[in-house]
Formats: sequence, structure tokens, C-alpha cells
Amino acid sequence: MKISLAPVPYFWTKQAYEQFYTSVTHSAVDYVYLGETVCSKRRSMKFQDWLDLAKMLTLAGKQVVLSSMTLIEAESELKYLSKIARQKDYLIEANDLSAIQVAQHSNNAFAAGCAVNIYNNRTLDLFKKSGMTRWCIPVELGREDISPMVDHAKAIGIELEYQVFGRMPLAYSARCFTARHHNLAKDDCEFKCLEDEQGILVKTQEGESFAQINGIQTQSARVSNLFEYWQDLQQSGIDILRIVPVDPEDTLKVIQSLHNLIEQQSDETAEPLDLNHDYEYCNGYWLQQEGIKNISAKI
Repeated sequence: MKISLAPVPYFWTKQAYEQFYTSVTHSAVDYVYLGETVCSKRRSMKFQDWLDLAKMLTLAGKQVVLSSMTLIEAESELKYLSKIARQKDYLIEANDLSAIQVAQHSNNAFAAGCAVNIYNNRTLDLFKKSGMTRWCIPVELGREDISPMVDHAKAIGIELEYQVFGRMPLAYSARCFTARHHNLAKDDCEFKCLEDEQGILVKTQEGESFAQINGIQTQSARVSNLFEYWQDLQQSGIDILRIVPVDPEDTLKVIQSLHNLIEQQSDETAEPLDLNHDYEYCNGYWLQQEGIKNISAKI
């Protein structure tokens, strides 16, 4: 089993990104996805900055993937997308159909991100013809949902990747929820996302954690954690276990913990994750339950 690190979904400073990915060079991650996928106004990193990080990670033995935006809304965003999808040095993570189209026209292979709607074998065939080599499965698809597709995907040479840790991406909107939270217009947001390293928690009226505001993205408030089920994922045909970053230090600890599980061929941690934040966990989608549920494999 391989481990991948998804793009950081939050808005960090250039220094924070550089420090984090320098630490990642010493981690057990196999694949590292780089780039801004949520909001084009997050400009602490230029395209060349991402390429510099990609070179550093490649020299450290990591396989780098450049990720595209999930919601394209402006001509400037299409131009930036073209830089990603037309370069020849790194695999592309296409997070919408425009990225797939540009990559195809450039004869570039791509990984389909989990925001791309793929729910049957005919769609797999369609995107395979367009150049797809890897499929990051949407988080709402459980093991029974993907069962009819696994053998077909492998038969046509598509790697399967599934999120095992991190807040789940639930929705994207043209409206910026962070700006609205601060009573600001989207075009004059004052880059408020920088103030929230992991977004803004939203609770129900009953006080239950419900969602996480992250600019135009809505995430799950609870952190998906499938560590207990990693062997189940392996037996179901998943090739790559995907970690979505949270706090930088916590993310590095999570990577090491998952690596230890795989090395030890164990389905349980030697001890609970010792993280900086007190995360609430969930795993329901994989088990064909409500995504917010957290079901122990030991019951």
C-alpha cells in the first residue's frame, strides 16, 4: 500500500507551506499533491513557488502531482490551470472537467480528483480514453458502492486512491462562506482565511459539530479516520491511502502512524493518535452508513 498526501485545503502563508513541505521530505509519504484547489485569491504561493517545492520533494524521492482548482470561475483561473495541465514534468490532479480537457489536448495523463463525478464503469472508460491513470474516489462512495468498479478499473490500468484521514470535502460554491461569516463581500474578503489554519467550525443548534467553513468549500466538521479499516480498504482493491492535511504537525504524525500500521501489518494503532488538536472522527461512508457516524471495527 502507498500513502499519498492531498493538497493543503486551507490558506497558509508561504513560510508555513515551505516549512511543512520541507518536513514532508523526511516523511513516509509516497505521493505528494501540490497546489491551490479551493480559491484563486489565495496567492501566498505563485506557480513557480509550487514548482520549487515539487523539485525539492522529487529530489527527496517523492512522486509529485500538481493539483488544479475545483471550481473555475474566471479567465485568469483558466490561464493558471493551463500552466498546470500543459506542463510535462509532473502528473496532474484534475479537479474539474476543464482541467481534463486541457490535459487531454496536451496529451498529458491525469489523476481524477474526488470532486470529479465518477460513479460507474462507463465513466471510467470515458476518462481512461481521455488520459486518466488514477482515480481518487469520491468520499461518499463506500466499499459496496465501488465493488462493481474495482476489477474494471484495474483491468484498464487505473490506480485507486481513497481518503483515510482528514476532513471530507462536501461541497463547493461560488459564494465565499468565510467572507460572509465576517460580513464581507467575496471580492473584498481581506483574506480572512489566513486567520483560520483549519477553517471555521459550524455547529447545529443542539451543539453538534456539523461542518467546517473553508472559503468557498464546505468540509465535514468531523475528521474522516479509516485507520482501523486500512486492511479492509486494501482487500477491497484500494492502491493508495490518501491523507488530507490538517494542522501541519498533526499531519506529519498521522503520516507516520499510518506508515507504522502498514509496516506492522496491523489494523489498530499501538496507542491513540497523540495529536495537538482534539478531533472528532467519522468513518460512516466507507461502511455504507451516514458519513457523520464513527463505527469501531472492534465492536
